[in-house]
Amino acid sequence: MARERREIRRIENAAARQVTYSKRRRGLFKKAEELAVLCDADVALVVFSATGKLSQFASTSMNHIIDKYSTHSKNLGKSHQQSPIDLNIEQSKYTGLNEQLAEATHGLRQMRGENLEGLSVEELHQMERKLEAGLHRVLSTKDQLFTQQISELQQKGTQLEDENRRLKEQMPQVLTAGTMVVGAGAENILTEDGQSSESVMTALHSGSSLDNDDGSDICLKLSLP
Repeated sequence: MARERREIRRIENAAARQVTYSKRRRGLFKKAEELAVLCDADVALVVFSATGKLSQFASTSMNHIIDKYSTHSKNLGKSHQQSPIDLNIEQSKYTGLNEQLAEATHGLRQMRGENLEGLSVEELHQMERKLEAGLHRVLSTKDQLFTQQISELQQKGTQLEDENRRLKEQMPQVLTAGTMVVGAGAENILTEDGQSSESVMTALHSGSSLDNDDGSDICLKLSLP
């Protein structure tokens, strides 16, 4: 059966009120001690009775905890006092940045030839000078890039010419080596009957000498009576 919840209100009977005070105070101090031991917390408890009697509990030192509380309260008060100031500073910075952005955007549009209404001749002349200075820097940068690219192309052309000259110098040596290889191959070519060209030439010279010998014998025979 659920316990009926008792209404919390002042006890009218002085004796009953004192007894309840003593019981609840002991229970409160016990809970504070348990909290300090279980959670390793600094706990300080101060209670004044209806008659003005002081009862206190401190897990370490009451003065130390009070000083700690005072320091924390002062820092908390300073933070609350500084936060509106910091907020105003951030707001002013934000407003200033927005104004600079709007001004820069407007100036860029004017550089593009937009929103020129309301400008005086002097302002237009100043804008013209700015555009001329900017154009001069653009052209100067472009010329530098062109010069750099031309220099790189010239260096590549010089490298190609050196490579071409080196290859031309090597060409006679390559042709000479090729001719020697072809000549050596031709000397070693065999005829259809298995003889070399040198052997064939020797045979031809021998045959011609034999033909000359036969002719001389025939002439001698015809001259005899």
